[in-house]
Amino acid sequence: MATPSSGAAAIYYPSAWMEKIDGRPAMLKIAIDDEEKLGGLIMQWWDGDGAAQVYACEGDALLMERAQGKNSLIEMASQGQDDEASRIACNVIAKLHKPRLAPPPGLTPLNIWFEALESSAQREGGVLLESLAVAHDLLASPCDIVVLHGDVHHGNVLDFGSRGWLAIDPKRIIGERGYDYANLLCNPELPTVTDPIRFIRQSYVIAQVANLKRQRLLQWTLAYAGLSAAWFLEDGDLQNAHSDLFIAQLASKTLLTEVNRNS
Repeated sequence: MATPSSGAAAIYYPSAWMEKIDGRPAMLKIAIDDEEKLGGLIMQWWDGDGAAQVYACEGDALLMERAQGKNSLIEMASQGQDDEASRIACNVIAKLHKPRLAPPPGLTPLNIWFEALESSAQREGGVLLESLAVAHDLLASPCDIVVLHGDVHHGNVLDFGSRGWLAIDPKRIIGERGYDYANLLCNPELPTVTDPIRFIRQSYVIAQVANLKRQRLLQWTLAYAGLSAAWFLEDGDLQNAHSDLFIAQLASKTLLTEVNRNS
């Protein structure tokens, strides 16, 4: 077995798994917290449609299909293919949001998810208060309710070769589908994420591919960037928090321009 890699909430072991006579590359994921365990149940529910196929799941362990492709969305977005990277991620999200049978139990409504922003906004003020106000408006009038991935970014949509691009590492939330597209405009791992020109262009690309009203996407981006900043502030990660706060300000200014243009 290859050397494992670890994340904040799980440990990953590349492995080879034999089923009958067919060898299939696999990844063994050991969840460290309950959030990751419940994410595994959602992966099973998607049954390989838009997400990595789950081969087996028991307790903390999830044995799933391993990405074998050589392409990377973060590299594409950093090397002049940002539009294409956004389109790929949006198409994967659309697959995950397709109507299915009854959703799995234990999902958390988005309004609960946003409680972290409530406390942080009251403490920090500034653009976080604006993010909170927009979040309240969105959550009070939800539409297109789906089981959400909850953490779609360039590192959670991987190249699975002949199977195409698939998602990994979902959270356990349910809510308006627009939420899942916002992180594509906020990912702090992308070097150009705070570039205003990039932000404007990708907001148009994502809104078009996702069939979302751009104003609604910008609202979700403002809300999500505030929430993400709140999480980073709670963890003491000031660098990433500042990135999200800047994105929230960009979203706020762009949203104002959009509203004025449509009025």
